[in-house]
Amino acid sequence: MINLEEKIDLLKRIAHRFKEERIEWALGGSMMLYFKKIVSSFDDIDLMIFLSDVDRVRNILSEMGELKPENPKAKYRTKRFMEFTIEGIDVDVMAGFAIVYEGNVVDCSLEKEQIVEMLPLGTESIPLQSPLLWREYYRLMERPNKVEMINKALGDKSMETKCETVVAPCLPQKEEAEPS
Repeated sequence: MINLEEKIDLLKRIAHRFKEERIEWALGGSMMLYFKKIVSSFDDIDLMIFLSDVDRVRNILSEMGELKPENPKAKYRTKRFMEFTIEGIDVDVMAGFAIVYEGNVVDCSLEKEQIVEMLPLGTESIPLQSPLLWREYYRLMERPNKVEMINKALGDKSMETKCETVVAPCLPQKEEAEPS
């Protein structure tokens, strides 16, 4: 079984390669929540990138591991989703991240303004998205356990106000989902 330190070491190596290639990105999902001390473990590494960097990121991560075959899920309309296995660790890469919620496609693409912190990790700096932003993403994904964990960690009081001021500007307008 892969331990947390091995996953963190892989993240540092990915961050180093992205820095060498001047790729803008952000860490999201459970690993970001782990670094913010909201969860005690995480399964994979979720990387948010810009559509313009898809080919370069695919090349970098393909050198490090194996690109898995596409496995689209109806709940998402992400423009480019790539899943890699690197040294037994799952690395999910999302460009143009989009969630289908109540029949609408909500564009959750990475925006520069969403990078709210640079986490020093060894000799690397890891760009983090906000736990409040991911609280909203988890709400849209209908994952109430994650929403509740973030609420508890950040304090339930004024959570809605915080979300309106921090998250709302980051969520573009909804568009109708095309029938499947």
